[in-house]
Amino acid sequence: MGVTFSSLLDRVWFWRRDVPLRILMLGLDSAGKTTILYRLQLGNVISTIPTIGFNVESVEYKNIQMQVWDLGGQSSIRPYWRCYFADTAAIIYVVDATDEERLPIARKELLAMLAEEELTGCKLLVFANKQDVPGALDEGQVGAALGLNELRDRQWSIFRSSAKNGTGLHEGLDWLVEALRSH
Repeated sequence: MGVTFSSLLDRVWFWRRDVPLRILMLGLDSAGKTTILYRLQLGNVISTIPTIGFNVESVEYKNIQMQVWDLGGQSSIRPYWRCYFADTAAIIYVVDATDEERLPIARKELLAMLAEEELTGCKLLVFANKQDVPGALDEGQVGAALGLNELRDRQWSIFRSSAKNGTGLHEGLDWLVEALRSH
């Protein structure tokens, strides 16, 4: 019986090492999504330009294979995010913690996205990015502005981060991996 149950678990897609988890990295333009993606994949910062469309990269973290879809965040592109929602295991939502003026837009986009049926049950990792910039809001302030405490039907966490120096990225991914494994 134990062997049968174990083999069934091995067939579930999020437990298999050879099947990457689909992760969407979303947020408004200039939040730092692409910089975070390449820091995770390459271990350093590379010069980026605004993402028109998407970048897809494979990232392995703690024996979990992830296919990370970094979608452009310009207002003209955001309506097309929904085309990528199918089969998503988790969302990494990146917020520019220095852009207090656009936090209401970031909140509106986040809550609209989380209301989509295809994303029911997805884990949510939020990075309050650009903590290396003086005056950046902390994770509590960003979380309150996004309305994270109102989310009752979703497992989520928020971390301070800096895409430039890597601060908080591994802590956030540690949380995400554990959340996905406990699913």
